[in-house]
Amino acid sequence: MTQAVAITCPGCGERLTLEMKKCPSCHGPVTISTFNSVYSMSPLDTNKYANTYRKALSENPDDKRLHISVAMCYLKLNLYDKALPAFEKAIEDNFDNSEAFFYAAVCLLKGKKAFLQPRPIIDKIMEYIDAAIMIEPKGIYYYFLAYIKYDFFARKSYITSPNYEETLIMAKQAGFTDLDTAQLFDILRVEKPGCL
Repeated sequence: MTQAVAITCPGCGERLTLEMKKCPSCHGPVTISTFNSVYSMSPLDTNKYANTYRKALSENPDDKRLHISVAMCYLKLNLYDKALPAFEKAIEDNFDNSEAFFYAAVCLLKGKKAFLQPRPIIDKIMEYIDAAIMIEPKGIYYYFLAYIKYDFFARKSYITSPNYEETLIMAKQAGFTDLDTAQLFDILRVEKPGCL
């Protein structure tokens, strides 16, 4: 059973536990489990949340909720080198969180095109995406995989199966939204290829 961990709300300063979903005073999230929770936050607010989670982690270093929360904040702030270890810590012994695998894969690109990455990094990205898809086959995961297969494999004339076009069809079948796509390329900090 998970222990009750107390934190101070970054929005208003009220004392809360991680079991709470929202702060009763300011209605801000207590923990952040999806990127949508931080996507519209200002950098200042995101940094406040990150500081709160960092402080709580010093007292509760194995709490996976805190690792995911701080990782999402770091990702929003484009601090990929800090976000990746936090996602990886959240993944340890907790193999049911597809988003942790997905965003760990995103962090490995460090805001650069897949085309520019060395093959071992691409292999690790593919490993994380495959794990995310096995847990929960979301369209956006397939879409990110299609991007990797296009930008790294197709642009370098490497043969992969399924290729990026076939993977894109799988993404469409699994469903994703224009907002998912916009958020993905915003996080990646690269321009969306025209063929996707």
